[in-house]
Amino acid sequence: MNGAAPLGRMVLAQAGMELRLTARRGENLFVTLVLPVALLLFFAAVPVVSTGTQSPVDFLLPGTIGLAIIATGFVNLGISTAYERSYGVLKRLGGSPLPRGGLLAAKVLAVGAVEVVQVTILVAVAVIALGWRPGPGIVPAVVAAAIVLGTFTFASLGLLLAGALRAEATLALANALFVGFLLFGGVILPVDRLPDSLAAIARLLPAAALTDALRIGFGASGDAAVPLLVVAAWGVAAALLTARTFRWE
Repeated sequence: MNGAAPLGRMVLAQAGMELRLTARRGENLFVTLVLPVALLLFFAAVPVVSTGTQSPVDFLLPGTIGLAIIATGFVNLGISTAYERSYGVLKRLGGSPLPRGGLLAAKVLAVGAVEVVQVTILVAVAVIALGWRPGPGIVPAVVAAAIVLGTFTFASLGLLLAGALRAEATLALANALFVGFLLFGGVILPVDRLPDSLAAIARLLPAAALTDALRIGFGASGDAAVPLLVVAAWGVAAALLTARTFRWE
């Protein structure tokens, strides 16, 4: 009798299944692929708020990439996992040869794959439709670090909600926080345009820190270390809390 397949192969197979399930959910495709592109095109064409840059796309492209990461790693992953737990899917998968840690790794791997598509589409739209070109100050290593840390952090936050709350509560809270991140996370409105007290709070939150790090990576002035550390701190805290509180049924 053959034993179980190697862990890596099982994780990849489960990640493939997660991707197929994501592709079948129209609401997921809207939030992860359509909405960031629509916001990029709309606010680049109708700049309702001055960003202080020569072209609005210089500000909006990193912001919408950050929003795409939040939509996939936090909203999509959190809500889908919460309903899988509610329907008993996680319990059944937990009894399969794939370890529970491998299942969570597959989910995060699928999130990363979706984000590659998101970033590719957003950059392509910015280049083709909006005439964006990378400036000489772009630092690919900072952009990559921001994407990786942002994925880890918001996936951990999504799993934290999914493993601790009922599915309906996760749905409501994830969507409410997504709107908050959109408005106060530096996506379409610079954080420094907020009231001072609100701006100080926003800079300590992971959404604004992620968009700040992405903009610095794309060539804006500033030190990327501080926002990257803020994102990482949120990620570590969320991952530790998830490990302690996640319920499989």
